[in-house]
Amino acid sequence: MDVASNLQTIKQNISEACKNSNRNPQDITIIAVTKYVTIERTEETIQAGITDIGENRLEGFQEKYHYFKERAKWHFIGTLQSRKVKEIIDQIDVLHSLDRLSLAKEINKRASKQIECFVQVNVSGESSKHGLKPEELLPFLEKLKAYPKIHVVGLMTMAPHIDDKTKLRSIFRELAQLRVQVQRKQYAYAPCNFLSMGMSNDYSIAIEEGATHVRIGTNLVG
Repeated sequence: MDVASNLQTIKQNISEACKNSNRNPQDITIIAVTKYVTIERTEETIQAGITDIGENRLEGFQEKYHYFKERAKWHFIGTLQSRKVKEIIDQIDVLHSLDRLSLAKEINKRASKQIECFVQVNVSGESSKHGLKPEELLPFLEKLKAYPKIHVVGLMTMAPHIDDKTKLRSIFRELAQLRVQVQRKQYAYAPCNFLSMGMSNDYSIAIEEGATHVRIGTNLVG
């Protein structure tokens, strides 16, 4: 299937999920996850109107960034090693995987601009997933005050790849509740307006539970 056809289906599903949760589809940002696809397929994605591009590997990101540059808004959604920060931090627009102070410190040292960050929370508790434990979130955010180049725009989580919709819903709902706790603190450097959650298999549920950014690879670009 071509990207435009896939996108039409995804937008219909988003509209349905928004209708179910009394939300506006305009408030949902679709991030095309292009980690396994070619420059040509990424071009097709941008031509279809999706300019938020997500990569989770340094090599794949740099290849596409140097080809497309300002034609896309660049989201780095994978784990970023502190020693690699200097190689990409001024090229990305949004980091979805801030989860440790050593990384925040390195970003603050290397970035020439303020970086929009999602703090990654491991809501499911899976050992294979990165991210803070839910109870670590507020103490971590307090410490970010010391790093003026970090602007926390939201929270991110990765749900397990399962068919249990009740379980998925509870994970997304917990992240949404954590965002409310953060917003009550009224941190100027961490307004936390957004939720990055939901992928190809579960984005409709994530949207019903408050997702503002969905990261879609397989269902969009293949």
